[in-house]
Amino acid sequence: MGHLNKAGAIPMMHLQEFRLVSVEGLEPNQRLIVNEIFNEGDLVDISGKSIGKGFQGGIKRHNFRRGPMTHCSKSHRALGSSGAGTTPGHVYKGKKMPGRMGGTKTKIRKLKIMKIDNELRFVIVKGAVPGKPGNLLRITPAKIVGKNIPKN
Repeated sequence: MGHLNKAGAIPMMHLQEFRLVSVEGLEPNQRLIVNEIFNEGDLVDISGKSIGKGFQGGIKRHNFRRGPMTHCSKSHRALGSSGAGTTPGHVYKGKKMPGRMGGTKTKIRKLKIMKIDNELRFVIVKGAVPGKPGNLLRITPAKIVGKNIPKN
């Protein structure tokens, strides 16, 4: 609240800071219009928090295969061996094991803007965006590297 009061801005629910090359033409409390930043047909990168799936086992989290279901097998969906014995005597970091899945920052690259509507304040992109409906997303111009530009 102190930063907003000092700048003379209205209280907001979400506050985000963006780095710009220059601030020419921008005023404090100025509302940004999407048509001035992006055009239909532009490629953008969209980042946001992915859907959290909670604590998951190795089969769902890392696409492991299950064990045999018959002939006295007791490892149907179990992980199996997690490391060596006396040497090294511990499990290495980064081992694919059960744990929390999702709920992390994700970026989807090179999505094409199909339509922009300033009256209803929405942007339609071709493809999937991270997170649940109502999730906050950060839209930035796509970083095109090499010749991997989609043709459609």
